[in-house]
Amino acid sequence: MALQLYDSLSRSLKPLQPARADGVFTFYNCGPTVYAPAHIGNFRTNVVNDVIRRLLELEFGPDKVKHVRNLTDVDDKTIRRAREEGRPLADVTQQWTDKFHADCAALNLLPPHVEPTATGHIPEQINMIEVLMQKGNAYRAADGSVYFKVASFDGYGRLSRVKERDLKLGSAFASGNTGKDTTSVDADEKEDATDFALWKAHKPEDGANGWDSPWGRGRPGWHIECSAMSKKHLGDTIDLHTGGVDLLFPHHENEIAQSECCNGVTFARHWYHSEHLLVDNKKMSKSEGTLYTVDDLVAKGYSPMALRYALLAGHPRKQLNFTLDSLHAAEKAIATLRNYRAALPATGGDAAAFAAVFTALDDDLNTPGALGALFTVVNQGRNGVDQPTFDRAMFALGLDLTAAAPKAEVPAEVTALAEKRWAAKQAKDWAAADALRAELTAAGWSMLDRKDGFSLERLKS
Repeated sequence: MALQLYDSLSRSLKPLQPARADGVFTFYNCGPTVYAPAHIGNFRTNVVNDVIRRLLELEFGPDKVKHVRNLTDVDDKTIRRAREEGRPLADVTQQWTDKFHADCAALNLLPPHVEPTATGHIPEQINMIEVLMQKGNAYRAADGSVYFKVASFDGYGRLSRVKERDLKLGSAFASGNTGKDTTSVDADEKEDATDFALWKAHKPEDGANGWDSPWGRGRPGWHIECSAMSKKHLGDTIDLHTGGVDLLFPHHENEIAQSECCNGVTFARHWYHSEHLLVDNKKMSKSEGTLYTVDDLVAKGYSPMALRYALLAGHPRKQLNFTLDSLHAAEKAIATLRNYRAALPATGGDAAAFAAVFTALDDDLNTPGALGALFTVVNQGRNGVDQPTFDRAMFALGLDLTAAAPKAEVPAEVTALAEKRWAAKQAKDWAAADALRAELTAAGWSMLDRKDGFSLERLKS
């Protein structure tokens, strides 16, 4: 069975097939803005993209997939962070690029074949804007900024059905306050409130972060970078474009408009969007303590592989509620898989033993179904399974069972307090149990009670 994914544009399930004559499948996904550490919601999308990449390689061959993931290294957030820290923009973005790469490696994400940056592709972005202006799809405002004329593209809104919405002057879309670039825009500068920036005229707060262009010094808008980079590295038409559902509008809608007006052909043949991650049934929020990074969870003693497993436990096109309990269960699942593999023979297995795993994955990336099928085989024992057959399923899911599971070192005195509290709870001495919990909290530790005992986690600072 060939890999089929839901296409956000046609609203239908479609098989993935390369269009190029050489049989190479072209795949683009939007990467991070490198001004701070990515959170686990960001990584849910990246893990989903990684499974897609792995399935494409298994289907077409590793040399028949070309994957591009960009880095946004110039926008309002990166410039603001550089200004606040008194450092050059390149220093700030390199710091957070390195951190993003370290987290990707910890989660066993295959690196993209090309990872272009916005600042490394300024000429390509300027060239696209020039073509759009020549064709009448863009115009220069009085301050030197350049805007895309949304009314010039009849197909605008077909991805997000935006034309069915009530767009009003002053809305986030109309004012330009959308996505990564949040600088306020005076609607009077634009011919229409729905037009979006392709080039932003230099402002004093941008400092040294600007480039010369035919319209004056400035910097590209957020949307044009992906169109320019995918065009350079993958061609005018790509087979698959992915991202989180939050990017569907306006970012991906704008990519379609500017790319198809510039190139005169279909931009992406297939669009796939993964849903939001919730934490404890809430939207992720730093102030509410529901925003986690990879480092936050490692500091609590959880392994990146358990995090990867937990992020795969829900269907990518449905919201997933992440909890520390789900991560605890994922840790046990990883341990079970590790022990199972260790007992398998090196050869002699049935190549079709995990066929149901791949059937689930090929059917719109049903990762929870795939994990269920995996454990159906595991729970039946080792009959007919060998390590290579098992490893192929692990490759598809990206679960690296050789990775060590880091554990937060718990001081002996903290363990002693926890054991006293557990004993007090079992004796139903609630006052003592509460007092001991308060001591643990003061020491910087949280005690989680479970049916089979307790676990200790370091509190976030």
